[in-house]
Amino acid sequence: MPPEVLRRLRCPVCGRPLAAVPPAAVVALRCPAGHSFDLARQGYVNLTAGRATHSGDSPAMVAARDEFLRAGHYDLISTALADLARTVAGDGPEAYPELVVDAGAGTGRHLAAVLDALPAAAGLALDVSKPALRRAARAHPRAGAALCDTWRGLPLADGAAGLLLNVFAPRNGPEFHRVLRRDGALLVVTPAADHLGELVDLLGLLRVDPAKEARLAGSLAGHFSRGVTATHRSTLRLDHAELRTLVGMGPSAWHTDPADLDRRIARLSRPTTVTVAVQATAHHPT
Repeated sequence: MPPEVLRRLRCPVCGRPLAAVPPAAVVALRCPAGHSFDLARQGYVNLTAGRATHSGDSPAMVAARDEFLRAGHYDLISTALADLARTVAGDGPEAYPELVVDAGAGTGRHLAAVLDALPAAAGLALDVSKPALRRAARAHPRAGAALCDTWRGLPLADGAAGLLLNVFAPRNGPEFHRVLRRDGALLVVTPAADHLGELVDLLGLLRVDPAKEARLAGSLAGHFSRGVTATHRSTLRLDHAELRTLVGMGPSAWHTDPADLDRRIARLSRPTTVTVAVQATAHHPT
C-alpha cells in the first residue's frame, strides 16, 4: 500500500487513521482502537464494516473484462479520462491531485492510465468485487486497492482525494463530496445513447436508460456543479469470440442465456461493427 494512500485511509468501523502492521512487511492495517484488517495475499485490503450490499462482478465477468480491456478495445475511455485529468489538474502544484481514487475501479486499467498521465500522484482502486481487486492491486506500482461498498461509505479521510474517478459505476454523491478536496474534481464516464447500439436488439442486451443522464444529475445534485464534458466515439470490428467477451464482462451477463447468446452471435457477420460511445464529464464540489 503506497504511503500516500495509507495516510489517507480511515477505519470503516470508527473512522480513525490506519497504520501498517508491521511497518516494514505489511500484513494488516490497524487503527488505534484495535480494529484490524488483513491484506489479502493478492495485495488488496478488505475495508468493509459488515456485509456488503452485493458481491460485485463475478470471476468470469472480471476475466472477460480484463481480456477485453487488455486488447485495447476501450482505450478511448482510458485516454479520455487521462486527458480530462490533466485538464482539471492544471499546471500549478497547489492544485495537483496527490491522490486519485477510482470508485468502482474494476481491474484498475483506467486508474493506471490516469496515474501514467499524473506521474507524481498515487492511486487507490475501490471495488466491492474481490476478483476485480485481485487484478487492480497489481494494476500500477503507485496504486493500492481496497474492498469497500460505495453505498456504505468510502474508507477515506475528509478531503483525501484530489481526483475521483467513476466509470460505469454507482455514485454516492454525498460521500464523493466528503472525500474530495474542495478544489478537486469528480470525473464520471457514462454510456451515450448509442453505446453498443448495433448489438442491443441483435444480442438482447440491456439498453442505455434514456433517464440515465437525469439520474446522474440527481445523484450529484446539491454536492457538485457540472464542468467540462465531451462525448467520445470509436468503431470496433469484433469477431465472434470478442463479442462473447464483450457481453460477458457487462451487466447483460447477468441476464443473458448463454445458449441463446451463442445462437444470436453465430448469425452475425465476421467481423461485426460495434459503436463505442461514452460521455466523460468533470464535476466540481460546491
